[in-house]
Formats: sequence, C-alpha cells, structure tokens
Amino acid sequence: MPEETTLWKGRTSQLVYFWTYLLWLLMAGGIAVGATLALNPLIYAALIVPFIGIVARWLVTRSTAYELTTQRLRKTSGILSKKLDELELYRVKDSTLEQPVLLRMFGLGNITVISSDATLPMLVMSAVPAAYEAREKLRAAVEAERDRKRVRDVEFTETDSDNSPH
Repeated sequence: MPEETTLWKGRTSQLVYFWTYLLWLLMAGGIAVGATLALNPLIYAALIVPFIGIVARWLVTRSTAYELTTQRLRKTSGILSKKLDELELYRVKDSTLEQPVLLRMFGLGNITVISSDATLPMLVMSAVPAAYEAREKLRAAVEAERDRKRVRDVEFTETDSDNSPH
C-alpha cells in the first residue's frame, strides 16, 4: 500500500464572519457609549458579552481545518472536543467551486464535495484559500485514487423506450 501524503491543507477564513464581528463591535461600542453617558462604570462590565462572542466565533472558525491527502479528505472541527470526518477519495462523485465576488477579491472560494459516503454525502469547505487550486488537486487525487483502487463510478440513466434497439 502506498504511503499517504498530504496534498493540501486549509482553514475557513474569518472573513466569512465579517458581519458577525462587526455587529459584536457595534454592540461593544454601544455599551461603552451607554456606560459613558450614564456615568456608571458598572455598565462597562457588559463589555464581556461582545468580547466572549467575538472570541467564541473566532475559536470555532479557527478550529475547523481541512486536509486533502492522496487517499482521503479530512475535516477536523471542535474547540475542546474534536470531531474528525473523513471521506475516502474513491467515493467522491462530484465537486463544485463557488467564488462569490467578495470571496474572490480575497482569493477565497467555497468547495462542495458530493460523495457516495453514507455518513458524509456532502462536505462543504467554506471560504478556503486558493480554492481553485485546491479543487484541482482534489480532482486529480480522486482520479488517481480510483485508478489505484480500480474503482469506477457508474451512472445509470433512464432511457426512453422509443430509443431502445428493437
């Protein structure tokens, strides 16, 4: 069995939560202004709420990582407890790349992987860097792994009975 090697690693960009971070910062600003106008320093203690919100969102996003190897696509997530999802590459049926204008401006994209895996039929990698290159590496690795395992994905389509040979 050939050695498994890493082809690509990536994480979801914090940019996808820009509006969330902005709302938390606006809330913090409102609390600070309210505390200043009310001349009550105890109100500043409420700044802990947006601070916790920002840190929690950052940690959750930062703790999600993707790894493409020559045999599998892995997604790890979780802050204290970790969860590992693995998708064998020979099970991949299709993948798509979406690059909305905002993500494209920052060199990011969303990759959706469709598979025949019972526990992970769809894996979405949101706002990953160099998404086009990552998808191309995924495509090539899927073909190589199918060739190595001698596996082919067969699609059955219904044909019109009028077109069948007589």
